[in-house]
Formats: sequence, structure tokens, C-alpha cells
Amino acid sequence: MPIGTAVHERTFRLCESLNYRDWAGYYAASSYETHHEHEYNAIRNAVALIDVTPLFKYRVSGRDATRLVDRVVTRDMSKVAVGQVIYTPWCDEEGKVIDDGTVSRLEENVYRWTAADPNLRWFTQNAAGLDVSIEDVSDQLAALALQGPMSAQLLERVADADIRNLRYYRVTRGRIAGVHVDISRTGYTGDLGYEIWIPWDEAITVWDALFDAGRAFDLHPAGMLALDVARIEAGLLLTDVDYISSRKALIPAQKYLPFELGLGRLVQLEKPAFVGRAALRKEQRRGGGRRLVGLEIDWNEVERLYDAVGLAPQVPSTASRIAVPVYARGNQVGKATSITWSPTLKKMIALASVSSEHAGVGMRLQIETTVEAVRHCVSARVVPLPFFNPQRKTATPPASE
Repeated sequence: MPIGTAVHERTFRLCESLNYRDWAGYYAASSYETHHEHEYNAIRNAVALIDVTPLFKYRVSGRDATRLVDRVVTRDMSKVAVGQVIYTPWCDEEGKVIDDGTVSRLEENVYRWTAADPNLRWFTQNAAGLDVSIEDVSDQLAALALQGPMSAQLLERVADADIRNLRYYRVTRGRIAGVHVDISRTGYTGDLGYEIWIPWDEAITVWDALFDAGRAFDLHPAGMLALDVARIEAGLLLTDVDYISSRKALIPAQKYLPFELGLGRLVQLEKPAFVGRAALRKEQRRGGGRRLVGLEIDWNEVERLYDAVGLAPQVPSTASRIAVPVYARGNQVGKATSITWSPTLKKMIALASVSSEHAGVGMRLQIETTVEAVRHCVSARVVPLPFFNPQRKTATPPASE
């Protein structure tokens, strides 16, 4: 039975749809209104407030904290400064991805580590022989994502912190409504945005301050349905959808190398030994058999299929997390794992895992689609990721465009 997050008292009052889902044992709003359109538009055109408290959160500290993080992740922690945040995968001994998340270097030997799945056991196993403390602070720390082109202006109004000079993937400390918080310029929408890390018992105070000031910026609370569309546009992975953790995989084909997930740039093999490095060195030479790609689906072909049965074209109201086959000249070469209509791009797009020889930008493929319970194939073209990448996301000072 799920339980409420630190701000459930507020989100429940706002959730007119009563459309919830279970996220890591917590209630998470799928959408606040009966349709997520306004919530998505807030992410892309104004500002959205998203409760991301259910993320697993770990505090790693002690003399050997840096050694532990460096031992587990594929990124080189010696190059990460205090106040910097990195996105990184971590792998098993075979180089297959276990999970991905962010690591914030809060002090010289203090880190906040986020993950989609519970990882305390894995981190503890790899801490053997090290002088390090690993605390699961998931139920002590609330997290709110403030996302959208107006997010910086809103945060400047309410936060006692230098928001204008906070660079992309950096973290600072400040106060909101008198509450001490950490503010990171991060998010899961591919837009200008921030994540605010708050002591659990004071989260409602911060929520209220953001919500009250946000009225002037057309702030909307946003749920998981809107977030799903935004993260696909941003080309961001979702575990258990776009890949399966190697710890959950039932067969070898369900395990992925970082190179197969578009994360090869985050694998720094020149750094000291880390879990999976030897295997990844071998696999890098082979190149891997699959690649994560973006697909643009030919909407004209979709329209013609509907027209043939006498129906108006139907745009799916939510992003699909059901994998469908992808073909090249009649042979299956992969699968599309996340599919959505992009309201911003006015295109049907998908994240897909396809064989390396069919992953080149511009390649013409086919994707399965179903109309009136009949399966068809329509054309799809491989395009660069991310689909949507506004300058405001990384600009300093942040511009609202």
C-alpha cells in the first residue's frame, strides 16, 4: 500500500483526477487534472512544480567517500568539483548497467546520490574496507522539481540564493521561506529547471512558498504523465522501460552496456579501476550490438491508415511505455520502448533500441502501429537525440526565451 510523500497533504488537495500511481512505495500523481495538457504546457511554456520525493536518495560521507563513488560509477570523480552534479550510470562486473542517477558533491567528502531503484546493498558491498558512511535518506529528504522557462525568475523571487549564477549541473545552498535547502540546476524535462532538496518535515513550507509566488508565473503542479512526454522529448531514459537493470534481467538480451544506451560518453575508461571497467574495455572495442536512437514516425502514413477504415486520426493521449517492433526491409532490427506525440514538435516520436548497423542518423526504418486491432507498419526515420534541446536549458544566466 503506497503512502504519501512529504507534500502529499498539498498534492492530494490539488489532484482533481485522483489519478495516482505507486512510485517506490509512495503515491505519485499521474495527472492533477483529467488530462495532463495544461501540466505539460507549464513545463514547456511557464513553470511546473513536480513532487519527485520518491527518488531513492543516499548520503555518502567519510574519509573514503570519494573512493567509494569512484569505485562504483563510470565517471571520474577526481574531475568533479565541490558544488558540481554529475549524471552517471553504474555497472555490474560484466559492464552491464545496473542503474543511473545523479551524484552531487556537496563537500570534499560528502555526496548525495540519487537512483531510480534501491541501491543501498550494492553500495555497501562495494564499500568493503573503506572508511565511509552510507545513509539511506530517502524518507528524510523531500525533493521538488521546479521546471520550465519561468522557473529561474520564480526561484529568484522566493529563494535566498544566487540563482542567476547557478550553472547547469551545479548545486548551491540557500533558504526558501526560512527553510535551509539545497538547489541544483537539474531536472528530468530537458528544459530550464531546478531540483530543491528539503528536510522532510519542512517540505510543505517550501511547497507553499513556491506555489504562492508561482501564481504570477502561471505555475501548475505537474504529474507523471506530463513528465513522461517531456523526458521523451529530451531523450532521457526510464529504467524498466527503455532498459532493464542487469539485476532484474531474466535473459542476457535484457542486459545493456552503457554504449548501447547512448551513455558511452559517460564511461571514462582512463580513470582508476571501477566495477565493470575490464569488461567495458573489451566491449568498447567491439562497439556493442545495439544503439539507442530517436525515431520520427511518418504521421502522414498513420493518417492514411485511419482514413482507410473511415476514422479520423487519433493522437494517443499519453506516452506509451509498451515496446513495439522496429523493422528494416521486413526484418526486425529492434524495438521502440517509449513513444509519444510531441505537442511542442508536432511530431510522433520514439526512443528505440536498434541494431548498430541500422542506427545511423537518416536511416529509414518501419515501426509497428495498430489501428482497429490490425497491425501495420509505418515509416520512421532515425534522428539525433535529444528531440528537444532549448538553449535556455544550459544558459547562464538562465534566459526564459
